[in-house]
Amino acid sequence: MLTGSSTQDTPETAPHEADATGLSERDQQVLAFERQWWKYAGAKEQAIRELFDMSATRYYQVLNSLIDSPAALAHDPMLIKRLRRMRSTRQRARTARRLGGDA
Repeated sequence: MLTGSSTQDTPETAPHEADATGLSERDQQVLAFERQWWKYAGAKEQAIRELFDMSATRYYQVLNSLIDSPAALAHDPMLIKRLRRMRSTRQRARTARRLGGDA
């Protein structure tokens, strides 16, 4: 049961109440979706629009908050750890490009 939540409900989060795992149904669906492997980025972005009725940008914002969520880590530790590693690798690559580009 959620009481005294300090987060504001937005139209995209209000109908997605958390269950006993601490994850909303939408959050669980996002994690299940991320377990799939995508050969082409465009196909994934189209599926995001069709399944979740949100832009790819908003989807990745939701996903990034899930990656940092203890409830998501408890729900699917292997997936969350893999997504954290991938995010960290991308961040390091961006930093290296930025620092290497200045030389």
